Amino acid sequence: MNLTVRHPIRFEGVGLHGGQTVRMTVRPAPRGHGIVFLRSDIGGTAGIIPARHDAVIDTRLCTKISNAHGASVGTVEHLMAALAGSGIWDALIEIDGPEVPIMDGSAREFVLRFAEAGLVELGGRRGAIRIDRPVEVVQGEKRAALLPAPVFSMRFAIDFADPAIGRQHEAMSLTGGAMAEELADCRTFGMLAEVEALRQAGLARGGSLKNAIVIDHGRVLNPEGLRRPDEFVRHKMLDAVGDLALAGAPIVGCYEGERAGHEMTNLLLHALFAAPDAWSWCELRPGQGFDLRRARLPAADEAAPLAV
Repeated sequence: MNLTVRHPIRFEGVGLHGGQTVRMTVRPAPRGHGIVFLRSDIGGTAGIIPARHDAVIDTRLCTKISNAHGASVGTVEHLMAALAGSGIWDALIEIDGPEVPIMDGSAREFVLRFAEAGLVELGGRRGAIRIDRPVEVVQGEKRAALLPAPVFSMRFAIDFADPAIGRQHEAMSLTGGAMAEELADCRTFGMLAEVEALRQAGLARGGSLKNAIVIDHGRVLNPEGLRRPDEFVRHKMLDAVGDLALAGAPIVGCYEGERAGHEMTNLLLHALFAAPDAWSWCELRPGQGFDLRRARLPAADEAAPLAV
């Protein structure tokens, strides 16, 4: 199954860290094109940035990719999760700035707009990366691993000192419409003190309660509350789906994350591809991959928040 969007889909919003208004268009692409960004404000080959794990140059606050000319695009993880979670592996992303618009802090609007526009088959079978033996990276209490499994699945745990989050864990099989249904609406989050420090450093200029959950000493400051009781760990899983999509193909295996973030997932992909005996190409069978057409999605105004 090879899917792309039926027609160009335009988005506009602010960049989370730069705060600038960004216009972005997701365009159909032929089979084998892959996910490629084009900085339209740069143009030509200098503005072409393939979405690959080996193009990642920064993982401190988001996932940022770059090319040999120094052109970059940051905060790609939510869009990449929406594309992969929809079954889209071929698309051209035209963008007129250095950061993907944050929208509401999740992948929800991307997914809803893809579903509204419709997807088209490109023909042929989709190749996938099958995990043949465990691969793991560990840094202190942080751990990320890929293990053999019959379908793509994920087990994730986070542990934060603030009691508004605490320790959360979740496990699920991620095929069909599961990403769109279970993870896409889960928003990015941060501590109030961290947000204030980032702004003093000239970052998080586009952040607000409209596009992030903000925590302060056990309280969720967003007046609408949470969308899910475990929205925090589910957002980390959403990030991991997007970061794993930089492998360039679906993964047939289980991802395990313990306090893992963008850096750990990227290190894991580097470790995977450095171990040729740990993986092999396979043909993605029906039911093994994501397919937005199988998702049960709410209308844009139906995601009622939870009281906190």
